[in-house]
Amino acid sequence: MPLVLVKPGEKNSIKRIGGRDDTKKRLETLGFVVGSPVTVVSEINGNLIVNVKDSRIAISREMANKIMV
Repeated sequence: MPLVLVKPGEKNSIKRIGGRDDTKKRLETLGFVVGSPVTVVSEINGNLIVNVKDSRIAISREMANKIMV
């Protein structure tokens, strides 16, 4: 399921990252790699704040739709 459907506070593991190669590379540099744990902290208008690799990162709804957990 895409990351946007995860409820705040739920811990999940990244299963797959979709999108174009440049999008995948950008997410990888932010710490979104397959197998990494990810937790949604909050959602504001569809945009998410997530914990990944001990960092809080804000990502858009479009980006979060590309991350499967």
